[in-house]
Amino acid sequence: MPQLEILPASTALVSIDLQKGIAGMPAEPHAPATVIANTARLADALRAKGGFIVWVRVASSPDGKDMLKPILDIPSPWASGSRPAGWAELVPELGVQPQDHILTKKQWGAFYGTDLDLQLRRRGISTLILAGIATCMGVESTARAAFEHGYQQLFAEDAMSSRAAAEHAHTVKAIFPRMGRVRSTAELLAALG
Repeated sequence: MPQLEILPASTALVSIDLQKGIAGMPAEPHAPATVIANTARLADALRAKGGFIVWVRVASSPDGKDMLKPILDIPSPWASGSRPAGWAELVPELGVQPQDHILTKKQWGAFYGTDLDLQLRRRGISTLILAGIATCMGVESTARAAFEHGYQQLFAEDAMSSRAAAEHAHTVKAIFPRMGRVRSTAELLAALG
């Protein structure tokens, strides 16, 4: 395995859905508190070195009419668009800073229907560090689009989690290595120096 080198000026952390409504649900194999703490550590380190931080959240209009409405075998509990107050607020433990970019999406992936690619390219970003919940949904969907857009990707394995450990493991072992490099938070922090 080649030594990992991260160039902060051309790197962005893209954190998926670490918001009160999603981070408040159970996740495996890493507890949401662990995912949040590791993501915050990555954000602080990358920001201090001049990297770009993107906090992605999913939200809808109050009437929910801007959300996808596919016919599903396993419907989302939020399909009606009705969510508790504060559901889309980023968790305060992330330590969001004024210079960070907050992006609101309407579906799993962070690229479709947003300005994410534009924001990254205008800043000269070529490498993404991905984190968030859920590994096999929002993170994987974002990673697939990032791969198709030509970004280099680093996956912070212990800064993401899913609804079930098996879902997380499948994505981390079978999907992400085909699109980038899977590393621990500690390995990524060491590469940032």
